[in-house]
Amino acid sequence: MKRLLSLDLPLGSEIMTTVRLATGGICSLAGLDLDRSEDCKVCVTESLLLLMHAGFREARISFFGEDALFVRVEGLERGESAPSDADEISEALLGALAGSVVFDRADGAIVRVSFQF
Repeated sequence: MKRLLSLDLPLGSEIMTTVRLATGGICSLAGLDLDRSEDCKVCVTESLLLLMHAGFREARISFFGEDALFVRVEGLERGESAPSDADEISEALLGALAGSVVFDRADGAIVRVSFQF
């Protein structure tokens, strides 16, 4: 599987617009239509929010592709966690929008989210 792009970034609300723009560009390169691109951007954003709630300060987003677009979002530097009731909604949204969603957990918290389009 070919890596298209990998980004290491600090987690914070101020970075989300930049991440959404980069994700949209990758979706375009991968040949996703507008609706699937929007779904992918939502999934990446929700994955980052899950990691933020798990206490991560930094994350890595990796995009891979050949026949489909595969995305992996993983926490890098963990601090204090602040679980949220919205986490269940984020997980359900990811499951509804993306194919083959995998949530990797450690100590009860999500540490990596993988999915495909």
